[in-house]
Amino acid sequence: MNSQTRIYIAGHRGMVGSAIWRALESKGYLQLIGRTSVELDLRNQEAVKNFFETEKPEVVIDAAARVGGILANNEYPYQFLMENMQIQNNLIDASLKADVKKFIFLGSSCIYPKLAPQPLKEEYLLTSSLEPTNEWYAIAKITGVKACEAIRKQFGKDYISLMPTNLYGPYDNFDLKTSHVLPAMIRKFHEASQSTVHGPKSTVTLWGSGTPMREFLYVEDLADAVVFAMENKFSDNLYNVGTGEDLTIRELAEMIQKIVGHTGEIIWDSTKPDGTPRKLMDVSKMTSAGWKAKTNLEDGIRKTYQWFLEHQDSFKEVKI
Repeated sequence: MNSQTRIYIAGHRGMVGSAIWRALESKGYLQLIGRTSVELDLRNQEAVKNFFETEKPEVVIDAAARVGGILANNEYPYQFLMENMQIQNNLIDASLKADVKKFIFLGSSCIYPKLAPQPLKEEYLLTSSLEPTNEWYAIAKITGVKACEAIRKQFGKDYISLMPTNLYGPYDNFDLKTSHVLPAMIRKFHEASQSTVHGPKSTVTLWGSGTPMREFLYVEDLADAVVFAMENKFSDNLYNVGTGEDLTIRELAEMIQKIVGHTGEIIWDSTKPDGTPRKLMDVSKMTSAGWKAKTNLEDGIRKTYQWFLEHQDSFKEVKI
């Protein structure tokens, strides 16, 4: 890799893709390529093929996906399965045919079985059934992992898959219907604290029991991991990316509540689903490769809330 290496970041406007773009820019890479979904529909195989023939990227980072929380996955199973497969299959196949030297596929910890032993090791993939509330997205991502593994095996190309844990940070999705748990909590606590009736003492209702355990990774740490993976040759095809530490959803809520300055009661709606009981990543393979997360959760949430405050009039809301 050098400053003139042509690097295409699919999904460069999203939370993950934009963080990767900033990380690459800060390291002096000058030939970064990005297209909005209006400029290039990644679901269109012919359009993707033509783009690769014209732009000739040497490295491809796939940060493009149809994403959302439990609610969105449950209500739009077909879109989460089909659109994610179309996006990644077109990118992977076009990269192979265009002789792209390095491909980094970004997935999610939801690819692992619902009741897999904790922490989640890479070898637990496909050993048992998935969490039903997001299996559509998970199945799509598993096919992407396997496609990259097949190319590595059959063609000897440096195609690898990074599986990040739950991500958060600047440019996250704060739409209450389609967002993940952490940004949804930031918005809920913030809006409750701004209530004209009860102010910071307003009650906030959250989904589930609060007992599931989750791990969270600041998106700029993931971007750092992607750059590290791009600049180094890894011996295997699949690597978990996370902090290796988790906490309960209840503890997360209390941390966000404190940062936002909300002092009202939290009501847990146990009629709503909890999702997987626990999702902690075993990150020992990535640590052995020489990479480790730097941002602790409280600092990351403070930075994210500050970003939210500065972009209240324009933050992202993902509609389906």
